[in-house]
Amino acid sequence: MTTATHTLLDAAENPYALSHLDALEAESVHIFREVAGEFERPVILFSGGKDSIVMLHLALKAFWPAPVPFALLHVDTGHNFPEVLAYRDRAVARYNLRLHVAHVQDFIDDGRLRERPDGLRNPLQTVPLLDGIERGKFDAVFGGGRRDEEKARAKERVFSLRDEFGAWDPRRQRPELWSLYNGKHAVGEHVRVFPLSNWTELDVWQYIEREKIELPEIYYAHEREVFSRDGMWLTAGEWGGPKETETVERRLVRYRTVGDMSCTGAVDSDAAGIGDVIAEIAASRLTERGATRADDKVSEAAMEDRKREGYF
Repeated sequence: MTTATHTLLDAAENPYALSHLDALEAESVHIFREVAGEFERPVILFSGGKDSIVMLHLALKAFWPAPVPFALLHVDTGHNFPEVLAYRDRAVARYNLRLHVAHVQDFIDDGRLRERPDGLRNPLQTVPLLDGIERGKFDAVFGGGRRDEEKARAKERVFSLRDEFGAWDPRRQRPELWSLYNGKHAVGEHVRVFPLSNWTELDVWQYIEREKIELPEIYYAHEREVFSRDGMWLTAGEWGGPKETETVERRLVRYRTVGDMSCTGAVDSDAAGIGDVIAEIAASRLTERGATRADDKVSEAAMEDRKREGYF
């Protein structure tokens, strides 16, 4: 008997049983409400990418019909996709949300950060992120990270304690048996919270389909001018691409994950609708970050190193 058959039989025997997506949604909603009860000044990291969009959708559900009791925080590298920034601003206006933006360019201009030779700015987000958390006095920071994305993220708890410097120490992480979350922290420390920890990329897309959630159009197949670098199709822009030896061509592509133009690669795809995207992901053997994120390829432990510095 197949798993699908078992699921149908279980649903017939117990009409009140939660579906897989319902169970994930209920867990995430519980996490949002738990944070609202335990912390004084939570904030949601929001980039306009699909995971942060789903996270905001869940927060809206968790507190409806009341407004979301958290502000949004976005670390803007200055190399973001225009479509994603436009979506971010529409969401803020639509739901009457408070938005804090930490600009990487400001830190470069005043000398607190220096441009990297490779043009990548995603690795430069740590200092603006920590500064934004400190300025806002945020004690809980929601992130859209999922354990299936990358090996360093697979180590995270749902509640991830960060010290007064924003650094992650695996020895200080707490057990979360029976979904009991410990938000205790000292003055100056904060907790990163990951409501989508147990979701997969496929779960996210199936939920987007079920809930009819709008996404930036770059997640679907479209013609775009791109060039090839390190096995990825990157978008040309002022961030430093293409080089003289790199040729720009127009291709039918889409994005599986969205960082900024300097580090996020597109994939060849004709998946113009959500059903096509789901079928494409179901057949893929690579995670979205493993396939298309240059910032994770800086070193074997790139994400792990950034976590210890305060990123993610």
